[in-house]
Amino acid sequence: MASVGPFTQVHYPESDGKPMGETDEHRDAMVRHIQILQEYYRDQRVYVSGDLLVYYEEGDRSKYVVPDAFVVKGVSPDRRRTYKIWLEGKGPDVVIETTSRKTRRKDTTTKPELYARLGVKEYFLFDPDREYLDPPFQGYRLRGRAYVRLKPDQDGGLTSRELGLRLRLEEGEVRFYRLDTGEQLLTPAEARRAAEAEVARLREQLRRRSRS
Repeated sequence: MASVGPFTQVHYPESDGKPMGETDEHRDAMVRHIQILQEYYRDQRVYVSGDLLVYYEEGDRSKYVVPDAFVVKGVSPDRRRTYKIWLEGKGPDVVIETTSRKTRRKDTTTKPELYARLGVKEYFLFDPDREYLDPPFQGYRLRGRAYVRLKPDQDGGLTSRELGLRLRLEEGEVRFYRLDTGEQLLTPAEARRAAEAEVARLREQLRRRSRS
């Protein structure tokens, strides 16, 4: 009877040991992008995450990338500890990187080359410090095996076909707008503040009318 060799299971770490963001501003931008897209895709078969290890070669735990924010359409939205492309059946469709002094070289060279190989259809870069990118918000769409720079519209907005959104840099933040309705997308906290402000406005309006 032939002997069976020992089974070796590869352990895929859940952290690369690096901080989530270089500064508070970078971290807040990353979290905001994730929250907005999670809310947008709520109750849909779409997975939204960020700062998560994405493994792309089975059996080799050194083959991973950590997108700041990413969207995968057509897969379960269930929470994950890592994302393994060979198990999920596909990689990210869209990636948004919040670039910084330490990450700009990877964000503009290494990562785009890898994302193109992985078939990431759209890739966005945001420089909240406005020090490394000109313009500080840029978008790219995969054409063949390489990315082509997205041409901004008249007011600088970029259209994401994959997301069905228009992304535009306003007051130092990337704002997200639906292409079908023009509605601006908000995080749950932003939506709550907007609702509270509207209630306060209506109350003030009623108060003024009652005095007139």
